[in-house]
Amino acid sequence: CSHHPGKARDQFQEELVIRPLHSGDIYASFQFRTLWDTDFLQERQKVSHYRLFPKSLGQVLSKFSVRELHISFTQGFWRTMQWGQPFIPSPPGAELWVWFHDTVSDVDGNWKELTNVLSGIFCASLNFIDLTNTVQPSASFKPLGLGNATDHRFLRYATLPREIVCTENLTPWKKLLPCGSKAGLSVLLKSEKLFHSSFHSQAVHIRPVCQDEQCTSKAWELRQTLNVVFDLYTSGQGKKEWSLFKMFSRTLTEACPLATSSKVYVDITDNPELFELSPATPLLSQAVVLGDRRTYSVFDLTRAETFGQLRSLNLLLRWKGDSGMLRPLLHAERYVAGFGLQTGEIHTVIYNNHPYRAFPVLLMDSVPWYLQLYIHTLTVTSKSRDNKPSYIHYQPAKDRHRPHLLEMLIQLPPHSMTEVTVQFERALLKWTEYTPDPNHGFYVGSSVVSALVPSMVAMNTNFTQDQPLFSSFVPVKEESSYFVRVYTEPLLVNLPTPDFSMPYNVICLTCTVVAVGYGSFYNLLTRTFQVDEPSLPLAKRLANLIRRIRGVPLLA
Repeated sequence: CSHHPGKARDQFQEELVIRPLHSGDIYASFQFRTLWDTDFLQERQKVSHYRLFPKSLGQVLSKFSVRELHISFTQGFWRTMQWGQPFIPSPPGAELWVWFHDTVSDVDGNWKELTNVLSGIFCASLNFIDLTNTVQPSASFKPLGLGNATDHRFLRYATLPREIVCTENLTPWKKLLPCGSKAGLSVLLKSEKLFHSSFHSQAVHIRPVCQDEQCTSKAWELRQTLNVVFDLYTSGQGKKEWSLFKMFSRTLTEACPLATSSKVYVDITDNPELFELSPATPLLSQAVVLGDRRTYSVFDLTRAETFGQLRSLNLLLRWKGDSGMLRPLLHAERYVAGFGLQTGEIHTVIYNNHPYRAFPVLLMDSVPWYLQLYIHTLTVTSKSRDNKPSYIHYQPAKDRHRPHLLEMLIQLPPHSMTEVTVQFERALLKWTEYTPDPNHGFYVGSSVVSALVPSMVAMNTNFTQDQPLFSSFVPVKEESSYFVRVYTEPLLVNLPTPDFSMPYNVICLTCTVVAVGYGSFYNLLTRTFQVDEPSLPLAKRLANLIRRIRGVPLLA
């Protein structure tokens, strides 16, 4: 199938970024972008022809009047202190947030139907999302596409921290790609390799975007991302070297024929001190990513010379030595304190590692209703002093109806640790509300920290169509800072749990008492007794038999 950029209303790009991490692990980030020059909301009746954009998602956007949709499935926890910041962050489990169009009258109804449909598309348990774990953040999740929506009544956000991600979620995700897993970068996506890793995250982001700097024409952008971190040691490799074949059991042989651009970027900013890369490429690219200027070797898969005489591209990285840890400017973690099964305390710790710049962060916490927060116990301290938030939005929970929502704008002093604590009391659930394994505990979703972090170098605010996908996801409004979202660990909280084996014990004891005690008693009461006359000896019986035959009277 040939591609005519002048005629087609949609285009497809694919990209792989490989970043050697200072921990010795390796980070691979796939991004696939489909741009479609159409408007579902104005052309609701006309959108019937689909070429590259998947029809299943197009119909979902049209039917439910979705303006922006972001969904991610993650296995593992992103270790910011060891790995730095990811290109697109995501919390463990499943996360879904959606902006609906302002013409929607029943947002909750659309949200419920949408989660059920997405559950079927991605073969996940998103149908467990309901009003008890859905919130409407007032400030933390602004639209990433066109429009400055401020009415958060049309926003819904939910997480399922316990969602397990596996092959059945990856397969439908791959089927959304124009080339499936048959050609291009997607041939590397083999589930047995991807899931044998320290971290794996797949996501789908749909939003309206501008096609040029003046924004004269608009388009729908579908961005499918897949991030994976391979551990040097769990892979069973003694030598410190990586290759595409060792990571994915495949090499690259061609670009996706439907793609207008297909590139592999390898971060060589630390080369040659840290590692060496082969084969070498004359193509180099510089990009400012997450406040840092990085240099990349670029392999263009649309050019035949990239594959060499073997018609196969297998990148090889050899480590030369270890390097020191790079501390990220923003980091957060969370844990539960306290003892017993009645009360407890949630601690959220946020680190600003910038040596001389203070900056504000927006902290969002969604806590299930069965942890009853005492909001008057909320304390925020930085450097052993009270740190009063400049903005607080709190929506209390309703039992069995909605969770707590707490959002705060906190100023982080330079080179500081800020601690947010709040006390809670555990509720006693009805016996039908416990999970099948209640002693495992109950999950509380990750806290979300959003911030504009001061940049070491000037960020690129110019709109260019040919900039790499990994540096163009979050729109950059100013040169001096860049947007970062950090997720903490999810919490695992024990609730007061009845002894569910007690009914079994009672049934066993009761049945034993009934069988032995009552059974014997009933037997005695209902049995009839009869006097049994003693039988004659054998000699007398034989004599009587003979007498009966002879007709003589019997012996007594």
